[in-house]
Amino acid sequence: MKNLIKELRISLVATVLFAILICGLYPAAVWVVGHVFFPHKADGSLILSDEKVMGSSLLAQAFVGSQYFRPRPSAAGQGYDATRSGGTNWGPLSKKLVDTVRDRVAAYHTENDLSPDTPVPADAVTASASGLDPHISVRNAMIQAKRVAKARGISVEATMKKVKAHTEGRTFGILGEPRVNVLMLNLDLDGRL
Repeated sequence: MKNLIKELRISLVATVLFAILICGLYPAAVWVVGHVFFPHKADGSLILSDEKVMGSSLLAQAFVGSQYFRPRPSAAGQGYDATRSGGTNWGPLSKKLVDTVRDRVAAYHTENDLSPDTPVPADAVTASASGLDPHISVRNAMIQAKRVAKARGISVEATMKKVKAHTEGRTFGILGEPRVNVLMLNLDLDGRL
């Protein structure tokens, strides 16, 4: 019986110590390191304009009006809902996926005044895995630039300069493709950066 009580005491002490370490000290240390060395990122990479939060450079959000670049379509809740992040999980043979993409291609052609046979970038008509991807491909941005420039009454060249300014290269120089952050680009076009 003494061994059982001794073992229970050791187990309880170990559980309490690990709970303090793992649930208290470790998260506190990560929080401190994050806020000391990476304060902008630790706070969610929030973008401020006139001390008002405009969004996070890490999350897509809907933009209404032809004067704005559009992010990737979202499958997160009712669109760009960070609390409902997730993809559709429709397989490549899903009729729902085929119909949705077909509708999005037609809408993209119409919105950007493209001929019906113009190829559409995949990221313009398919949702990302999270439904919250803040980036679009450079090709997608180039296609939308004409519409945005016309709606804003500026030249396509000026719009393309902004696109180029917000184009991020490949991660570590080799991973992924160059991409454009839609929130940053739209805020810059609005003169809020």
